[in-house]
Amino acid sequence: MARTKKKVGMYPSGMILFSLTLALFLIGFCGLLAIQSKKLVTYIRENYEIRAFLDKDLSEKKTETLYKTIAERPYVLVANGKPQVNLVTKDEAAKEFIAETKEDFSKFLGENPLHDSYRIKLNEGYFEEAKLQEVKQDLEQIDGVFEVVYQENLVDNINRNITKIYAIMSAFAVILLIIIVVLMNNTIRLALHSQRMLIRSMQLVGATNAFITRPFLGRGIWQGFLAGIIAVGLLIAGLQLAIHNLPELSTFQDPEKIIFLMVGIVGLGVLIGFVSTFQAVHRYLGLTLDELY
Repeated sequence: MARTKKKVGMYPSGMILFSLTLALFLIGFCGLLAIQSKKLVTYIRENYEIRAFLDKDLSEKKTETLYKTIAERPYVLVANGKPQVNLVTKDEAAKEFIAETKEDFSKFLGENPLHDSYRIKLNEGYFEEAKLQEVKQDLEQIDGVFEVVYQENLVDNINRNITKIYAIMSAFAVILLIIIVVLMNNTIRLALHSQRMLIRSMQLVGATNAFITRPFLGRGIWQGFLAGIIAVGLLIAGLQLAIHNLPELSTFQDPEKIIFLMVGIVGLGVLIGFVSTFQAVHRYLGLTLDELY
């Protein structure tokens, strides 16, 4: 029975493909979490409201003028072409208070002491305690504004927690990437073990290192590309399944960044396949005959 001839660059690749696909999937999953987290943070910041209470007994015309004045401020969030400034009358505020506390203050006060107010959403860049103080001072200088209130110190606490979460996620991603590169180097090196004598034979007949390395690199690049495509497919399928079961997640999607992430995963797969294969081949190219055995 004739023995099958070994061809340079042809080695068992199933485990490499599986390992690299799994690694890229984990990296992509971390990337998706980061994108979703960023959108969630933006959502929280842009839905944070400050309240500008108005002087009592303002005319309807004066109230409308105040709206226009506030809406023109650079810190006011504009969504779908509309400034996010909403009027809440004192009667509406009273109904909200009674619904929350289950106490009707009008029965023993005899009147509604609350003020009409504008609830204002701010641009994400103003989600800092110092900038909120500046916004508060600016609004309180407007004629007709009685007082501006917001939950002090809450913003700084949220920002600190967000910074901690990002730091932990970044550290985890870096550690994961280092582990993956090391594991892929070892996996490809083991896969190339069956080709070490063939590499040595080609060196003995005068083949250059570049000539020997080329087919291995081509295979490594192809494996990285294929693993990236499979990982992207799994990520997209998983994301669609998650959105199907939890429709609220669609609010936190960022198509442009997700596409960039998917392209990056394929590119990373190609890069890992190329670098790991290059390092593994050159290790065997530099071994002596005794070391090969």
